[in-house]
Amino acid sequence: MGNLLYIIAVILVIIWAISFLGGYYTGGIIHTLLVIAIIAIILRVIRGAA
Repeated sequence: MGNLLYIIAVILVIIWAISFLGGYYTGGIIHTLLVIAIIAIILRVIRGAA
């Protein structure tokens, strides 16, 4: 489950970066998802799960 959450977080960050750099407007929901993705990545790093 943790690995799946990490994969989803990375995908969300990539989508956000593409939309941000590409100039496409994705609305406020992508920023909320980005925050969730960053929190998931930080929790994974803190826990030290490989």
